[in-house]
Amino acid sequence: MRYALILTLGTALSVGAFAAFAQTPAKPAAAAQSAPKYDPTKPYPAYTAPRLKIGQPDLQGFWANTTLTKLTRPAGVGSLVYTEEQVAKLEQEMVEEIEEGNAPTAKDAPAAYVIPKNIKPEYLAGGGATGGYNRFWIDPGNHVMRVNGEPRSSILTTPNGLTPARKTGAVTAPAPEQPSFIKLLGASPTPRGGSFDNPESRATERCIVSFGRNAGPPMFANGFYNNSYQLVQSPDHVVIMTEMVHDARIIRLNSKHRTDGMRPYFGDSIGWFDGDTLVVETTNIPQSQQFMGAWKDLKVTEKFKRVAGDRLYYSFTVEDPTLWDAPWGGEYEFAALNGNMYEYACHEGNYAMHGILSGARVQEARAAAEAAKAAKPGAKPAKGGQ
Repeated sequence: MRYALILTLGTALSVGAFAAFAQTPAKPAAAAQSAPKYDPTKPYPAYTAPRLKIGQPDLQGFWANTTLTKLTRPAGVGSLVYTEEQVAKLEQEMVEEIEEGNAPTAKDAPAAYVIPKNIKPEYLAGGGATGGYNRFWIDPGNHVMRVNGEPRSSILTTPNGLTPARKTGAVTAPAPEQPSFIKLLGASPTPRGGSFDNPESRATERCIVSFGRNAGPPMFANGFYNNSYQLVQSPDHVVIMTEMVHDARIIRLNSKHRTDGMRPYFGDSIGWFDGDTLVVETTNIPQSQQFMGAWKDLKVTEKFKRVAGDRLYYSFTVEDPTLWDAPWGGEYEFAALNGNMYEYACHEGNYAMHGILSGARVQEARAAAEAAKAAKPGAKPAKGGQ
């Protein structure tokens, strides 16, 4: 079944209301498809975004940010901008990888799946010890990201293309919990109080939020798949619907940040239009969605501007005075999708939750029994340890 947008909100806001306010053509991507195609190897053309009937610049439509360019600059690369020779080499390597990955499995292949050597981390996450996805289903991108015609070696625009050093003694949030299909590749059982302690800590497996940073903020392609988005505008809100685990960011326009101490998923986002640019400021980000160790005092400022019929410029600035001396950030381009975004049907973790939590309790009982036995030689194991 096809879905242009699926939202569940705690208010009376609805998809129909957004569509009515925006008063755009039936197919939101039409404006992008009807305009002349932008040549990404050239600087931005002279372009003025069309206006909606509500007066806002039209940012609506279906977009994607898949790219070969990673967040940080690869070792040995000294410049933010690749040479065209470097671009050709990287993109040709991806062509060959796709051809190899889609080739028929050899007749003499082992019956048990064997993890290939030097496999990329994103493929390991999708395949694991069971084989997982064929190369056909994975979409890590096949082109280097360009901004204003420049092929970029990193999304970050810091001088060295890396995350700035943290202040001495800075206290960071713990690393985010890995989904279980990654942990199964060698991680040890999680102790009491960890991710198997209650259903709330299994948000990724339950498909409540994604395990990447697609929705942000800041927003990045996950290097695996499902890097599509839909933007919908109304007079008072902008919604960014993310394909990956159907995450939806709701941005209140011309509003103020909440002061009740609540930290909703994706933080508290407010926005305003500065000419043709949508500026989004997000605070109150929950610890579970920390970025580079920052969350409590983290502020992310994002900018969206349509620079061509089929291109949307995106930049972000990260600030946390307790961790870094100065703000820092990066930029890239969204490209218009040639089609719509479809439903991400994901529900399996909810069915398995009883078994997942029950198994963890059994492990804990066994560990408690062994500890009691070690402390008191000859004592009987604790109940529940069988």
